[in-house]
Amino acid sequence: MSFIEKTLENLKKSNCPTDSNFFQAVQEVLESIEPLIKNNPKYEQYSIIEQLITPNKQIQFKVTWFDDNNKVQVNNGYRIQFNNALGPYKGGLRFHPSVNSDILKFLAFEQIFKNALTTLSIGGAKGGSDFNPKGKSDAEIMRFCKSFMLQLHKHIGARIDVPAGDIGVGAREIGYLYGAYKQLTSSYEGVLTGKPDFLGGSNLRPQATGYGVVYFTRKLLELTSNDALDGKICTVSGSGNVAIYTIEKLTQLGATVVTCSDSKGSIYDKRGLDIELLKELKFNKRVSLEEYAKVYPSVEYIKAEDYPKDSHFVWSIPSYIAIPCATQNELTLNDAKNLAKNNTTMLVEGANMPSTAQAMQYLQKSDVIFAPAKAANAGGVAVSEFEMAQNASMQKYSTEKVDKMLKHTMENICKNMHDTAIQCNVEGNYVDGANIAGFKRVADAMIAQGI
Repeated sequence: MSFIEKTLENLKKSNCPTDSNFFQAVQEVLESIEPLIKNNPKYEQYSIIEQLITPNKQIQFKVTWFDDNNKVQVNNGYRIQFNNALGPYKGGLRFHPSVNSDILKFLAFEQIFKNALTTLSIGGAKGGSDFNPKGKSDAEIMRFCKSFMLQLHKHIGARIDVPAGDIGVGAREIGYLYGAYKQLTSSYEGVLTGKPDFLGGSNLRPQATGYGVVYFTRKLLELTSNDALDGKICTVSGSGNVAIYTIEKLTQLGATVVTCSDSKGSIYDKRGLDIELLKELKFNKRVSLEEYAKVYPSVEYIKAEDYPKDSHFVWSIPSYIAIPCATQNELTLNDAKNLAKNNTTMLVEGANMPSTAQAMQYLQKSDVIFAPAKAANAGGVAVSEFEMAQNASMQKYSTEKVDKMLKHTMENICKNMHDTAIQCNVEGNYVDGANIAGFKRVADAMIAQGI
């Protein structure tokens, strides 16, 4: 039995057998670093792999709250504090019906390496609840957030664990959570990031992940083909913060983005998407992309239910660069085959692990340059760390300074990933390059601290 098989078998014995997302993430990393482990006995001596794939803490709690009809509602709350070898736990809170321990362990495990690649002093964590903010009143969301924080505040702190937002957790939810924390602790500290500006939030935090993906993509184009974004056709999935700000920055840099999607369907606008209309529909009105097609009748709108299973309309559109920004495992093997057939040059993951294992393997064997999420979408957590630094020093960085720092961080991540792949004789394999670079930084820190 191989090292990977043995490790995964032991992992499945100590976790729920249905934790498929978590096992997928672990297997991807183990396959990348196996040669490194074999050539460095110190990692085996300190059982670094066994330590690394086991969370430091898994916290689950009950959240009870009153809806607007004075009926008690019950949800599950979670915080997975996976590894803090490099600094305080750092990772978002997700409020969505799909949230469970498997999803959060996968996200927290990925967060370890993503945060390590930034070279900033932050560890990896993730949390959230199966609560769904959609359709809830502001008062219901506030009551839920207060009840959620009543349990969570015991486990977090500015030098312990600093959560941020994620799917379903924006500035409104962070504001309510921060207010609850302050009431419970009487402490005005930077315990959450993604806060509204007037509560100590950082400039560019909403834009950070999307802008960071684009800065990373631009640098990768430069390193691989000495090319630029100007004039390139791009396809993007999703229509949340990451997708919309990815579209915005691509457009600013001269690319033409022709697609985006939501849970109900996808749009294709060959002229290039109207970013201001997208913001109005998704940030202000919070309506379906079908409304975009009503404004521009020439736009092609495809309902999700009308497209073949295991395929997505967005990835059938020819493009130079594809950037999935919706959710995990959205890009299937069929989608990967469509991308390769349409001669897509590069795929950059904007969401967390948006490609299935089969899709990733297929693309890596084709001529499509594949850039993994743990490197490409680290912009959000990078700016979150900048917010932590601002809060600790009671300062406020300008938008220009944050943007400059973000650009510098993403370009460094891209170059580190690229150079590591070359140094480890896997040139062009950026999954391995990112995993090895992130692993070495965390593993060496763990060894330096002993057991």
